[in-house]
Amino acid sequence: MRYISTRGEAPILEFDEVLLAGLATDGGLYIPETWPRFAADEIRAMRGLSYAELAARIMLPFLGGRIEEDDFTGLVRDAYAGFDHAATVPLKQLDDNFWLMELFHGPTLAFKDVALQLLGRLFDHVLTRRGERVTIVGATSGDTGSAAIEACRDREAIDIFILHPHGRVSDVQRRQMTTVPSANVHNIAIEGSFDDCQDLVKAMFGAIDFRREMRLGAVNSINWARIMAQIVYYFRAALALGAPDRPVGFAVPTGNFGNVYAGYAAHKMGLPVAQFVIGSNRNDILTRFMETGVMETRGIEPSLSPSMDIQVSSNFERLLFDACDREGAVVMKTMIDFRKTGRLTIPQGGMKIIKALFDGHRLDDAQTLEAINAEYRASSELLDPHSVIGVAAGRARARYPATPMVSMATAHPAKFPDAVERATGVHPALPDRLADLFDREERYHLLPNELEAVMAHIRDRVTVKEGA
Repeated sequence: MRYISTRGEAPILEFDEVLLAGLATDGGLYIPETWPRFAADEIRAMRGLSYAELAARIMLPFLGGRIEEDDFTGLVRDAYAGFDHAATVPLKQLDDNFWLMELFHGPTLAFKDVALQLLGRLFDHVLTRRGERVTIVGATSGDTGSAAIEACRDREAIDIFILHPHGRVSDVQRRQMTTVPSANVHNIAIEGSFDDCQDLVKAMFGAIDFRREMRLGAVNSINWARIMAQIVYYFRAALALGAPDRPVGFAVPTGNFGNVYAGYAAHKMGLPVAQFVIGSNRNDILTRFMETGVMETRGIEPSLSPSMDIQVSSNFERLLFDACDREGAVVMKTMIDFRKTGRLTIPQGGMKIIKALFDGHRLDDAQTLEAINAEYRASSELLDPHSVIGVAAGRARARYPATPMVSMATAHPAKFPDAVERATGVHPALPDRLADLFDREERYHLLPNELEAVMAHIRDRVTVKEGA
């Protein structure tokens, strides 16, 4: 198994190299050179496996032999041992043909734990074997940061720096990051939006000398291993509902496009998927693209679902690569033009491929509150303002009434208690292990949206630099 860049000019890498590289040197994202595929009989044989067993089975082809199978199986088993539900990602029935998959039973109460608990262990395993260190830099709109910190805290071979938009994440999300006392954990609040944070991270990876000196690595969903780990729960849901003998639809609240792209990857691996529904908040660039065929940036408006307050969805480039017949040069030009003009179109044939599988639906804040209240009245389920957008989108845009629809619940309602209480009158409580979260001391630095200032801050705090 080898990995190529969506922009076609970076070196072809093996799995462990892609894990540590994150972003490709040409600015593109790494994806498998060819998709591993499971035949229907092989998928049927996955029924009855535990989540950890299924995860190892699905992900092993992506490793290309670069990690021993027994070692990897142990890492996977350890990654999910700390989840607080026996099923890891339990599936709930909301009505006759509509289901909710809860992805928030990990240590930070968000779906990012499913990938990042494994990613931290993969970094540690590979770096220890090589006798190397890495400096992780990541941007978060809320949940990635705390999940990455939890996965990387106190690890000998890692320093981790997480950038978040100042004042644009929930109090719970911020405190889950900034109250971790580990010496290798560094939080940076940026005076700007999530897209600004994401641009800073990409610019640091593009600064080749800095990247080499700091030995940068990525935990954002630009890192292929994040996508790889998320593929598993799509198989899990579909298997429970009759796959491969029955297709399934998925509804996904979407910001950076990584979660739903993992579903697309499962489809490419042989899982029968009838439809993907993308749920957007008022920052609806992806839904507008599905409706018009034009991706056009606008100013970001803060919303009740801050993890989706995004205008540039990085992982969309991976889908764009397929829509452009895997022509890296075309993707390179398209993305450079998009950065310059804020407008993107793709060839009609590529748009036809996307629209055959994807639909979009948007909710503004008032509709989000209404949907939280409606679901609570109908099923007594408290849904956070991200998960509920997925549910509402799936209900509104399901193409095939006889096909099961699974909506991905991406965060525990207690991560967004104000919005949930405003909608339902019920204040969702944090689990006991986080009950003292608001009593813990915070540690973070506020920096301007300036690349040089951020790089200087990181350079001053990295434990080991190149050649040290």
